Amino acid sequence: MKKLLFIMALFVAAGSAFAQGDIETAAAAAAEQTNLWSLIKTGGWAMWPLGMFSFFMVALIIQNFISLRPKTLLHSEQMPELIKMMIEKKSKTALIYCRKHPSMFANTFGAGLERCLDGESEIDFVKVKESVEEASVEQMSKLMKPIDYLSIIGASSPMLGLLGTVSGMIKAFHTMGALGMGKPELLAANIGEALITTATGLIIAIPAMFFFFFFKKGFQKTLATLGRNMGFLFDALQTGKEPISFMDLEALEALDGE
Repeated sequence: MKKLLFIMALFVAAGSAFAQGDIETAAAAAAEQTNLWSLIKTGGWAMWPLGMFSFFMVALIIQNFISLRPKTLLHSEQMPELIKMMIEKKSKTALIYCRKHPSMFANTFGAGLERCLDGESEIDFVKVKESVEEASVEQMSKLMKPIDYLSIIGASSPMLGLLGTVSGMIKAFHTMGALGMGKPELLAANIGEALITTATGLIIAIPAMFFFFFFKKGFQKTLATLGRNMGFLFDALQTGKEPISFMDLEALEALDGE
């Protein structure tokens, strides 16, 4: 009797092992069949606008990395030459220089120089400051657009994914109402559509919002540096002296001796 029970236990264990092997084989086959295209088809109509969002997100990230570099916007290497022009009161020469080297820095500074050359005998630095502020706002709004687009994508993608989820669940309940639970593969396809669109929306939204805050923070820092450089230049124009920040050690020691 004990031998019979032992043999039966062996058969049960062997059957379980074979069944487990079949399940693992089927799961592996299903995993091999699952690819990007099958996921897109399973996700339904919402995957197409989400795919467009992902494409535009990548394009905007690349564009912002290229266009928002501090070196591209500020051109700090131009500061010593422009400061020298300001000390020598060569506003017209500096304006021509800015026109030949357009950038956010040059365009903003050039707007202030234009106010300096409006024909008045004395420079009204209040008007110059207003002109610089207006130009900086114009430049800022132009460069902030690609950053704001990332925010729009980050906010819209989860909502679009949620809409796809609702659409998939509606189809799932419609399938249950029409066919009952007799065809689980149809129900699984609808539920798959519901889950995949939500996941895709979040996958797009998370990096979009991350890079939105990343670029926004970096651009704010660049604007602060721009304002500081503008102050140095117009101080040099007003006082005729080199700003302390641009003086070398010997000049600082000579200044201390005075």
